[in-house]
Amino acid sequence: MFTSPRPPPPHPGRCDMTGDVLVRLRRALPTLRPAEARVAQTVLDDPNTVVQSTITELAGHADTSQATVVRFCRAVGYAGYPEFRIDLAQATSRREVEMERSGIAEGEINQTDDIEAVVSKIAFHEARTIEETARMIDTDAIERVATAIAEAKRVDVYGVGSSNLAAADLAMKLQRIGVFVFTSPDPHQQLASSALLEPGNVAIAVSHSGQTRETNQALEIARKRGALTAAITNFPDAPIGLVSDVVLATTARETQFRVGAMSSRIAQLTVVDYLFVRVAQRTYDRSSIAIKATYEAVRDQRLDQGRPKTDRPAAPVA
Repeated sequence: MFTSPRPPPPHPGRCDMTGDVLVRLRRALPTLRPAEARVAQTVLDDPNTVVQSTITELAGHADTSQATVVRFCRAVGYAGYPEFRIDLAQATSRREVEMERSGIAEGEINQTDDIEAVVSKIAFHEARTIEETARMIDTDAIERVATAIAEAKRVDVYGVGSSNLAAADLAMKLQRIGVFVFTSPDPHQQLASSALLEPGNVAIAVSHSGQTRETNQALEIARKRGALTAAITNFPDAPIGLVSDVVLATTARETQFRVGAMSSRIAQLTVVDYLFVRVAQRTYDRSSIAIKATYEAVRDQRLDQGRPKTDRPAAPVA
């Protein structure tokens, strides 16, 4: 019944070479050495300046050495700085085109922005988060998790803080199509539930950072119990990846006014919808019956012109 922990990836500091280099840097940031992380953060803070910088200038901006910049480039999958800078130039060029298309001069929200600018920038970032997540997510991983959910007798969904919002949304959607799901905002309840799982069950954890202690513990217990474990996270190489059979990676970006609770939520809910629709497709007959039954169960709770809907005929007018 018990399974051994999944071995760590052979190169935990290296990120996938597909997709936007800025997305890959954000994902790799927690796994880099401190000096390399300073280089990565310098790039993320002002990629346009870095594109125009020599390796010596970048080292100076990051308060480190040229050798560290070279190690940083290799750690994120490049042979050297020239190759990295070419990819970065392409990414910044795409971003400028996207901002121009959205009618905004800069991507970040600042203190002096008026409400029109705030609305435009948030719309831009949220649309971009969804697009990047769709472009970079592993569709084979979605298929594996959706198939497991469709066949499972029980599914647990874990998440604390803002990630619990996405966990609760996934649980609610799956319940509406007849999947037996447990979820709770209480981390202790999550741990207790995970201890009762068995082979054939599925445990899904939602954690933007992948470092939330309670969420990782619940998923680790579930994996030891023999359940298939999956994580929805922005950082596949974070500790949660070591206790996950499958990782569904998001591409949320945090900024001063768009902290993780905002940006991560959009990306997580996007992945939730991917899973829900795929499970519903795989269980179409059962899901159709369940959706109709659950709709009928709550239909009378809706208001119609200020009066509750009922199946009773209207009283005759005197």
